[in-house]
Amino acid sequence: MKTTLSIIALCCAMSASAQTYTLSQLKDSALNNNIAIRSARHSIDAAQHQRKEAFSKYFPNVSGTGLWFNADKGMAKMDINPSEYITPELGASLAQMLPPEALASLGSPMSMTMMKNGTIAGITAVQPVFAGGQIVNGNRLAKVGEDVSRLQLQLSQKEVERQTEQYYWQLVTLQEKLKTIEAVQALLADIHKDVDVAVRAGVAMRNDLLQVQLRQNDVESNKVKLNNGINIVRMLLAQYCGIHSNQFSVKSAEIRDVSSMQATRQDYDQALQHTTEYQLLNKQVEATKLQRKMEIGKNMPTVGVGAGYNYHNLLDNDRTFGMIFATVNVPISDWWGGSHSIKRKKIEQQKAEEQLADNSELLKIRMQNAWNNVEEAYQQLQIANRSIEQAEENLRLNRDYYKAGTSRMSDLLEAQLLYQQSLDKRVDAYADYQNKLLEYHQATGQ
Repeated sequence: MKTTLSIIALCCAMSASAQTYTLSQLKDSALNNNIAIRSARHSIDAAQHQRKEAFSKYFPNVSGTGLWFNADKGMAKMDINPSEYITPELGASLAQMLPPEALASLGSPMSMTMMKNGTIAGITAVQPVFAGGQIVNGNRLAKVGEDVSRLQLQLSQKEVERQTEQYYWQLVTLQEKLKTIEAVQALLADIHKDVDVAVRAGVAMRNDLLQVQLRQNDVESNKVKLNNGINIVRMLLAQYCGIHSNQFSVKSAEIRDVSSMQATRQDYDQALQHTTEYQLLNKQVEATKLQRKMEIGKNMPTVGVGAGYNYHNLLDNDRTFGMIFATVNVPISDWWGGSHSIKRKKIEQQKAEEQLADNSELLKIRMQNAWNNVEEAYQQLQIANRSIEQAEENLRLNRDYYKAGTSRMSDLLEAQLLYQQSLDKRVDAYADYQNKLLEYHQATGQ
C-alpha cells in the first residue's frame, strides 16, 4: 500500500513539474536569460562607464610627484677666487682685522658644491580652460556610444523574439501534426475494422486489408519521427530561453480564421524613422561628425590654469612654497599630418551619410518584401483552409464509395493521405503566416 502511494505521489510530482509555457512567457524568459541579451546589456554598462569617464575630463587634473636622489657628486659647483674681489683698501683693512694665516687663505681659489642629495615633492591641479572642443565633443561621442549600445540591445531583443517565435511555431506545428497523426490512426483503425469484417465476409479481398496495414505502418513510422523532432525542438527552445528542464510543453495557439488578424500596410517613409536600423545609421553619421570635430580640436591650442604646492631640501634646509600658473600648448608641426587626418575624418563622415541614404532605400525594400511575404502567407493559408474542406469531403465520398463497392481501397487510402496532407499544410501555413507577420512588424519598427 505504501509503495502504491509513493508511485502515485511521484507521478503527481512529475505532472506538476511539467510546466506549460505560452509564447509570451517564452519570450520573456528568452529576453531575461539569452546570452545575446546579456552580452548586449554588458555593452550598455561598459558604454555608461565610458560616458562617465569622458565627463570626468571637465574636472581638474590633480597629480602628485615625489623624488629622492643621491648623486656621486654635487649637481651644482662654484669656483670662487676672493683675491679678485679684494681691493687694496679692503686688503689693508683685512690685514688689521685677520690673522696672517686667514689673510693668506683669501688669496687662494675656493671650490663649493651643492645638491649632492635631496628630496623634491609636489602636488599640482590643472583645470582645462580650452581644449579645442575635445572634451565637449568627447562627451557627446560617449553619449552616442551609449545610445548605439541601447539600439544594439533592441536589435538583439528583436532577433531573440524572432528566433523564439520561430522555435515556438516549429514546436506547435509538430504537436499539431502529431494530433493529426493520432486522428489518422483512429480513422485507419476504423477502416481496418470495416475491411477486416468485409474480408471475413468474403466481400473484400485480403489485399485491401494489407494496404490498410501498410498505411498504418507508414503513419506509425511518421509518428516516431515526429516525436523525435518534438524532443529536439523542445531542447533547442529550452536552451535558447534559459529553461533548465526539457520536461515542459507549450500551449498550442488556436488555429483560427486570420481575416481579422491581417496586417495593415504601413507608410514606409514614416515607418523608416521608427526602425532601429535607421536610428543606428543616424548615430553612425553623428559619431563621424563628432570624430571630425575632435580631430580638428587636436590641432588647436589648449589652455589651462593650475595651482601647486611644492617642497624641497636641495639647499640643506626644508623649503615649501605654493604657486599658480597658466599653460598654453600650441601644436605647430602636428598640423602637417593633422590636416590629412581631418580630411580623412571628413571622408568617413561623407561615407556614413551616403550609407544612410543607400541603406534607407534598402530598408524600405525590405519592408515591401516583408509585406509581400505576409500577403503570400495569408493567401496560402486561405488556400489551405479551402483544401481541408475539399479533402474532407473527398475522403467521405471515397469511404462511402468503397463501402458501396464502387471504389478501390487504393482510392480510399489516397483520399485519406490527401486529407492528412491538407491538415499538415494548414498548420504549416498558419505558422508561416505568424512568422511573416512578426518579420513585417519588426521591419516596419512596430
